[in-house]
Amino acid sequence: MKVRIADCIDESFVDGEGIRFAIFLQGCPHRCEGCHNPKTHDFDGGYIFNTKQITEKFKKNPLISGITLTGGEPLCQIKASTEFAIAAKNLKLNVWCYTGYTYEYLTNEKFLKNEFFTHDEIKNFLSYVDVLVDGPFILSQRDLTMRFCGSKNQRLIDIKKSFEQKKIIAWSLD
Repeated sequence: MKVRIADCIDESFVDGEGIRFAIFLQGCPHRCEGCHNPKTHDFDGGYIFNTKQITEKFKKNPLISGITLTGGEPLCQIKASTEFAIAAKNLKLNVWCYTGYTYEYLTNEKFLKNEFFTHDEIKNFLSYVDVLVDGPFILSQRDLTMRFCGSKNQRLIDIKKSFEQKKIIAWSLD
């Protein structure tokens, strides 16, 4: 499957807990003011790869504990993001995803379709995600002291626990 990527970082220490393979997917509808990755906004930017090329890169690195899907907006390329998440899970890696959408929006049963994904696609994708960092970056709420977030409105959500308990459960180091 083809995917448009802005960049990949083989060993990131800032895009989630542990050593991570970070995939910066190209294209973002949110275009947050003050975004630290504005080059990822253009849907026609970046480079086109086959998802297997990217998957092979992270399969070869025994040091990583997981992958991080970021961007841009990973959910705008939901099929590729799901493929990456499944490949990571098959390797016993954890999956983090940064999104400008909120958890409430993504899990709302009443939303049927947005221009990039359906509710069923999101539900399937989230079943492979361990931590969701949700919400747009808001410059007026910027906070450099927060771990793995850029602004106070963003949350680190433990997806598995949130689904089990049917409420938002914050991710924390266990």
